This record gives sequence, C-alpha cells and structure tokens, in this order.
Amino acid sequence: MKIIALICCRSGSEGIKNKNLKKFHGKPILSWMSKEIKKTKLFDEIYFSSDSEKLCSIAKNLGMISDLRPKQLATSTSDIFDTHKYVLRKFNINDKE
Repeated sequence: MKIIALICCRSGSEGIKNKNLKKFHGKPILSWMSKEIKKTKLFDEIYFSSDSEKLCSIAKNLGMISDLRPKQLATSTSDIFDTHKYVLRKFNINDKE
C-alpha cells in the first residue's frame, strides 16, 4: 500500500497574496513544504493540487505529482474535502491499493 501526501494550495490567498510563491531564504514557501515532507520519509508520493499553473509547475519541478484543479474548488469558501475527493478520483487513488 502506498502512503501519499496531498498538498492543496490556492492562488487566491486573502491574507498574503500568493503566499506560497513568496520567497523565504531564497526559495518559494512551496519549496520548503516539499523539502520538509520529503525529509520525513513517511510518504511514497506527494500529490499537489492548485488552481495556479505557476504553482503546479513549481510543484512538478520539485518532484510532486501536480494537478490543476477547477476554480470552483479553489475559492475561500470551497470545502477542502471536495478538493481531496476530486484529486483522489482524478488519480484513481483509493485505500485498497
């Protein structure tokens, strides 16, 4: 059975615009998230979902399996569990693997 991590980032941050693209010590925040997840050695694969092509591109370059999700799943009122269900269905991931 594979153990996966799922990172969901939307581009429409209300507090800090594009916060996941902001640089911290010369790297985007997303890069640090990826590094820390990999460092745990708990996950076989890291999936990334966003409504931003730029974030998806960075995630893919960082070795994540990246998915551009529909805008309606990336609003401030979207249910994150709907996003999880969308990604799991899209990549045919289930708990029986």
